[in-house]
Amino acid sequence: MKHIISVLVENKFGVLARVSGLFSARGFNISSLAVGETEDPTISRMTIIVKADDKILEQVKKQLNKLIDIILVKDYVKKEHIDRELVLCKVVVNKQNKDNALKMLKVLPAKIIQVKEDNIVVEIVGGQDEIDKLLGLLSKFEIKETVRTGRIAMEL
Repeated sequence: MKHIISVLVENKFGVLARVSGLFSARGFNISSLAVGETEDPTISRMTIIVKADDKILEQVKKQLNKLIDIILVKDYVKKEHIDRELVLCKVVVNKQNKDNALKMLKVLPAKIIQVKEDNIVVEIVGGQDEIDKLLGLLSKFEIKETVRTGRIAMEL
C-alpha cells in the first residue's frame, strides 16, 4: 500500500539525511519526497510517499518519532486529506502541429508557461491521477522533458 507520510522536523542541517536513511535502512524506496519550510521558518515539513506494508511502516514511524529533530509524524492514508503535485512538461512541436497543441492545451487544466518555435512548456498542478491523465494526452506529441516536484499533502 502507498502511504503519504507527513513529518514535521526542526529545520536543521542533516535532518533530511537521517529521515531518508531510516527508510532506506528498511529497504523502502521513497517514490516522492518534498521538503519545505512551514509558516514557522524553524520547522520544515517533509512529505514522503512510500509503498510499504502497514506493520513494517508502523515500526519506521515509531523510529522516526524517536529521532531528536522530529516534531510530529502523520500517515495520511487513513485520514481525509488533499494532495497535489506540480509538473513542468516540455512538449516538442513543429509548424504542422503547434496550433493543434495550443488549442488542446487551452481546454485542459494546464497552464502554458512558454511557447517557442519548436516547443511548448506547460505547468500542470493536480492530483496524481489527473497529472497522469494529462501527461497521457500530451504524449500524443513528443514529450522532451518532464520535471515533477513530488507530492505534497495536507490533512483536511
